[in-house]
Amino acid sequence: MAASITLLSACAATDATVASTGPPNVVIVFVDDLGYGDLGCYGSALCETPRLDALAREGVRFTDFYVAQPVCSASRTALLTGCYPNRLGIHGALGPSNTHGIADGETTLAEVLRGEGYRTAIFGKWHLGHHAPFLPTRHGFDEYYGIPYSNDMWPYHPENPEAWTDLPTIEGEEIVGYNTDQSRFTTDFTRRAVDFIRRSAASGERFFCYLAHPMPHVPLFVSEERAGASGRGLYADVIAEIDWSVGRVLDALSESGVADDTLVIFASDNGPWLSYGDHAGSAGPLREGKGTTFEGGVRVPFIARWPNRIPAGAVQGEPCMTIDVLPTIAGLVGAPLPGLPIDGRDAWPLFACEPQATSPHEAYYFYYGRSVFEGLRAGRWKLHVPHGYRTMTGREPGRGGIPGKYDYSVKTGLELYDLEADTGESEDVASEHPEVLERLLRLAEAHQAELAAGAREPGRVK
Repeated sequence: MAASITLLSACAATDATVASTGPPNVVIVFVDDLGYGDLGCYGSALCETPRLDALAREGVRFTDFYVAQPVCSASRTALLTGCYPNRLGIHGALGPSNTHGIADGETTLAEVLRGEGYRTAIFGKWHLGHHAPFLPTRHGFDEYYGIPYSNDMWPYHPENPEAWTDLPTIEGEEIVGYNTDQSRFTTDFTRRAVDFIRRSAASGERFFCYLAHPMPHVPLFVSEERAGASGRGLYADVIAEIDWSVGRVLDALSESGVADDTLVIFASDNGPWLSYGDHAGSAGPLREGKGTTFEGGVRVPFIARWPNRIPAGAVQGEPCMTIDVLPTIAGLVGAPLPGLPIDGRDAWPLFACEPQATSPHEAYYFYYGRSVFEGLRAGRWKLHVPHGYRTMTGREPGRGGIPGKYDYSVKTGLELYDLEADTGESEDVASEHPEVLERLLRLAEAHQAELAAGAREPGRVK
């Protein structure tokens, strides 16, 4: 279990910012199934992450940052489009049998930046559709090397291998291999990212590099060079290699002379997959994990660094979400927002820790699947409406890559939690705050109506 940490309700910073030097390069490192308690700077007692800890000391660490859904494709949709995935009809985790993906009419962050003259690339996991119309190269990325969906969707799945076809590795739009040695994934995707950064910096062009590591999603793999390096088991080795990867990216920025001109963001797509036990991460002080809208499923580590623009050593306690990343970056580079409505808003005052900065939303809303509304976060309050969820409470977790069994029989009532006093969502205070409950239910009703009226269809192939 991760050590406890202090969660702040306002931004604390040690250094002041200075005037802008122009629009930044953008690097986003997005990892898979990393828990809130898996980094040293978030209180981990298992994983050592010196480069990520240093990144946090050099920038801002958010304590209350959220993904839009606690599952792969939906989470990535929100990051790249600024929309709740429910608005775009992408939810769950798309696989080789799915025939839908991101629609042509949607605008990704890569398209926003390419419209401003940026070079763009993605290395790693895509997961917004694997058919040709949905690939990254059709949605704003100049370069792509990686896998189209999750790394467990292959014939070596421990529980149901017959359910999956061979896992392709794609370069551009061409399949260049199947069932690639996953022990090379983190290393190879990092090398590609480093090469792209160096080439772009040498050309003098602004760039956007999206490094989307498949790890630490199961099955866990680590390179031969770093196997056993942590001395604390395979999961800690995998996290140490991700930390190494971040270090290589940061070194490439420094060596290329563009570190001060680059916004670097690190985050996870959802919380830990708790049924995998020793092959899963930790949610730290938070309740539950991946696949639930309790804090352990949707609250994730989030670190951002831009020297001289983001104060070093800052800790931001205001709520924020992946839907805000696109409009925030668009604002920094002076780009217009997508033509179709999006849900995110410019949250730069939170990144910059401006005095009295607050969340740009009255509330953030949590769904599971396309239309199942499960709750919201508004200020200090977290509302859950009645819904079923999965838990490992009282169940034996998995070991060695074989998962344990969730209990799916549990349900929430209409529950209200004060996250400032109760980060672990252990005490329902709905009866003590009826006026808060009524206000949040009105917000939920209005949001659901608006989202239903403005929902758009995903792209589809026959």
